[in-house]
Parts: sequence; structure tokens; C-alpha cells
Amino acid sequence: MYMRKSPLGPSGLELTILGTGDAFASHGRFQSGYFIEGASQRILMEAGPTALCALKRLKFKPADIDVILVSHAHGDHFGGLPFFLLEYIYESPRRTTLTIAGPRRLEERTWRLFRTMFPGPRQELARLASKLKFVVLEPGADVRIGPARVRAMRTPHMKRDVSLALRVEQDGRTIAFSGDSGWTDAMIPFVAGADLFLCECTYFESTQLDFHMNYPGLAANRARFDVGRMVLTHVGREVLERTSEVKLELAQDGMKIAI
Repeated sequence: MYMRKSPLGPSGLELTILGTGDAFASHGRFQSGYFIEGASQRILMEAGPTALCALKRLKFKPADIDVILVSHAHGDHFGGLPFFLLEYIYESPRRTTLTIAGPRRLEERTWRLFRTMFPGPRQELARLASKLKFVVLEPGADVRIGPARVRAMRTPHMKRDVSLALRVEQDGRTIAFSGDSGWTDAMIPFVAGADLFLCECTYFESTQLDFHMNYPGLAANRARFDVGRMVLTHVGREVLERTSEVKLELAQDGMKIAI
């Protein structure tokens, strides 16, 4: 009823969902990760702790990633970055520059986390650092990262730090992603016109919590989202235990979407 289809031409993207789970990996789902393949570059959006495992299980090569986008510095969204850095030191040395873009202080926190998890390889780390480029995405940002245009909006999820919703336009297609977010009317114009909207849906019964979205609220507001396809992700235990009541599309680990 809400589909606004756009015909696929020679341009387009393919999204592979690496992980759809919440911080608790509810029902055994992998944590946040979305692999976007286009003709011009490949983007990993979110790097949860299970992202590298999921990527390899699906036979993708970590060396093929050109850009990593991170919505916020909670462990289930950026805690997999040290594993990618270790991969690039020993298993898949970078021949090209990897851009890592996300909220302020992401670079500092990534290196601190890496040194906590894997102290020691200083020379190798210095060589890798020369192949990395960190980009800060401020709320309201609209920046070019390679051939992609990336927009960011602050979401009501974190108070002291910044959490972002992301909008990625590349190869003639647009993917919008809520990141982690409580309900905000600002999300509606931010995602408008996107071919695909990946929207978090952590809760079902806990509708009083305002730092994540819940299924009843999303179902009630679905008609307000002017998007080609809306898929619910970052799915929590409450939602998974009531799937018979969920009428909107739920993401699955390993799911592929042509855009």
C-alpha cells in the first residue's frame, strides 16, 4: 500500500544486511552491519562486533570496502572496527585508502578501543594509519565521500555524545538509515524520497522508553514516510517474540535488497 517504486536502470545499488540485531543480539541475530555495493564504490554502514564475521560468512572480501560509515559510538555499532583494523594489518593489507566517517570523537575512540583490545603492533599500526582517513560527520552535514553524498541528522538517542541518522546517495539511488533513535518528527523529511529506509525497531511493549523506536509507534506513522521501501532493523527481543503481530517488513540477517 505504501510502495513508491522507482525503476532500476543501469545504475543502482545492492544492499546486503549483515546484522539486524540489537545490542543484546536478541534471538541470536548478528549486530549492526549493512554492506552497500554500487558500481562506483562499496560502503560498510555500521561496524558492529559481528560485522567482520558476517561479511566473511557471506563471502565478501574486507579489502573491497572503500568507506565505513558509523552512526554512533555504542559498542554494537562501532565495536567491530578494531577487528577490521587487525584484518587490514595482517590478513588484507590496504592498497587503497579506507575512509571511516562518523560522529565527532570516533577516531579517538576507535584507536583507544583498538589499543585496549590488541596492544602491541605499533609499526604495523603506523603503516595502516597512513591508509586510513577519518571524516567527522556533524549533524546537518552534507558531504561528498568519493562518489557518494552523505547527509547526517542528529537523533534523540544519546545525550552527551552525538548519534546520527544517515542518508546515502550513490549511483542514482538513495538509502536512508535511522541509526538508533527515539521517535522524532524530523526523521520524516530527512528520509523523504529515499528508495529504501532502514528503520530501527527495538521495542514493542516498552513504548515509554524514548531513546529507541517501537513497533506500535512506527505502524501508526508508516503512512507519513514517503519512501520506496521501509524495512525494520535493529530488532529487539520484544518485537521478535511478537512477529505474528508485525505487519511491516522485518529485516533478516543475510537479506539482500536490490535498489
